[in-house]
Amino acid sequence: MTTEIPLDNPRRHTIVLAATAKGACLCRGIVRRQLADWGVDSSFGEPFHSALLIVAELAANAITHGRVPGRGFELHISLTTTVRRGATLRIEVSDCRGDRLPVLPSARVTDGQSGRGLVLIDALADRWGTALRDPSAKTVWAELDLADARCLADAR
Repeated sequence: MTTEIPLDNPRRHTIVLAATAKGACLCRGIVRRQLADWGVDSSFGEPFHSALLIVAELAANAITHGRVPGRGFELHISLTTTVRRGATLRIEVSDCRGDRLPVLPSARVTDGQSGRGLVLIDALADRWGTALRDPSAKTVWAELDLADARCLADAR
């Protein structure tokens, strides 16, 4: 496995939020503000809006499928530049249910009110996956490649 070495110091932000509807709602606003601080805004077009949708879906999944009473979920975002990919935005949402790993639906999504979140993430993200965390938690992550790396130069 080859690990890319960042060309700069990655910008990072981590916060723990309540595993409630309000916590999930706050999550998207926090990401929007942090991205703006890094110079990533609506002028980036699709990647910016995709990031907000991915965050909303991952947070909703964390409070719906990963909730443990009395425990929150963690949001971590980072923005780095590497030789191979240029600027990459990584979104991670961790919850306390490592026994419930997400699975991309293999069949056509029905007309039900749920079941589309991972399909959206799969369509919007350049890469996504899961990782187990100790002791019994998981992280679901997604990465977006940003064609325009000006955000990293402007945020220095």
